[in-house]
Amino acid sequence: MDARIELHHALEGAVRKVLRALFRVLLRHDMSFTAFEEMAKRVYVEVAMQDFAIEGKKPSISRASILSGLTRKEVRRLLSLPQEAPPDGGGRYNRAARVLTAWLRDPDFLDQRGKPLALPMEGDDGFAGLVRRHSGDMPTRAVLDELLRVGAVRQLDDARVALVTRAYVPASSAPAKLDILGQDVADLVATIDHNIQHGGQAPRFQRKVMYHQVPARALPALRKLSATHGQRLLERLDRWLQAHGRSPRGPDAGAAEGVRVGVGVYFFEEREAPATRPPTGEPR
Repeated sequence: MDARIELHHALEGAVRKVLRALFRVLLRHDMSFTAFEEMAKRVYVEVAMQDFAIEGKKPSISRASILSGLTRKEVRRLLSLPQEAPPDGGGRYNRAARVLTAWLRDPDFLDQRGKPLALPMEGDDGFAGLVRRHSGDMPTRAVLDELLRVGAVRQLDDARVALVTRAYVPASSAPAKLDILGQDVADLVATIDHNIQHGGQAPRFQRKVMYHQVPARALPALRKLSATHGQRLLERLDRWLQAHGRSPRGPDAGAAEGVRVGVGVYFFEEREAPATRPPTGEPR
């Protein structure tokens, strides 16, 4: 088979898998194909204009038309649409997550066993002090509302604020979960794209372990094991990043170059039809 045809078949198969998972989410949340198609065309044109310009030349409608397969008239129409304001979910996520992770490691907010304290609202040793120290310039009430909204904290009868989870996991907020869907899937796709293009010279870490025909009765123990060890790993990496990150008041605060960097861990499972072959593992 010609290499280009083989590549096209592989890409088509990969996109089908991604879309099948994505379309389950879209259908569950009542997004029509017409709405998806319009959004997809617009993003296609934006990416063509922003990321695939010829070096030394200004991006053009004609080139975006060639790359996307859309007519020049359609490209022009899409580019003339009002720019949508980016959702605030990312900002809320980053600030709220920063406060939550700081609550787990700042000794001023831990008990003698290293466990997060339930905090009074006011005071330097209270929730307000935690927010001032670790959120940048976010108002205390805004951070509290966000953490309450996603189920990460709860307010006790005596008005103290108690931590419920050790990570920013929106237990009760579908919009927050969808914000995470967009960011996390985009990051994974970007890592895979990088490894396709540059994996031989500068690979980014991308691994998973997967077994077939694992007995369903073993899943509760595996879910607990993966959550425990995954959380420990992420907290260890978080401490490293916190120690090596750019401080807003440090000597490198004004440095021109910065990189958004991270590591993701996730658990997945899918029901399979019974099989006669023994369970097999596929670490990769």
